[in-house]
Amino acid sequence: MSTSDAMDAVQAALAAEHAAVYGYGVVGGRIGDDREAEATAAYASHRARRDALRRTVRDLGGKPVAAAPAYALPFPVPDQAAAVRLATALEDRVAGVYSDVVRAAEGPLRREAASALREAAVRAVRWRGNGVAFPGLTERTEGPAR
Repeated sequence: MSTSDAMDAVQAALAAEHAAVYGYGVVGGRIGDDREAEATAAYASHRARRDALRRTVRDLGGKPVAAAPAYALPFPVPDQAAAVRLATALEDRVAGVYSDVVRAAEGPLRREAASALREAAVRAVRWRGNGVAFPGLTERTEGPAR
C-alpha cells in the first residue's frame, strides 16, 4: 500500500473517532447509572485515540481532518436501550475503519491500528452482549445477502 492509502485510512479513522466522541456524549446522557462508568471509559478511550490520530496525521505530513459541529445519529436515542445500540454501532464503525488502517499501513502504525480494532471489538461485545465472527469486516459479519 502507498503512503497515500495509509493517510486516507488514518484520516478516515480520525473522522470516525470524532464521531465516536460525539456519539458517546449522547450515550452518556441516556445510558443510566448501571453502565455510566463503561460509557465514560469508552468516551475517554476514543478521545485519546482521536488525539493520537491527530498526531499521526501530522507525523505523516498531513493536516488532520476537523470534527464536524454535529453528527447525524443512525437512529433516535430516547432511552437506555437505544443508547446501548448506539454505543454498539459506534464501536462497530470504529472497528471497521481501523481494519482499513491495518490493511493500508505497515510497522508501528499497523500494530497500533490492530490494537485499536481489538479494543473497539471488545467494547462492542460488551455493549452488544455477544461477539461477531470478523470484527471490523462488515461484509463478513452481516451474513448472507437476502
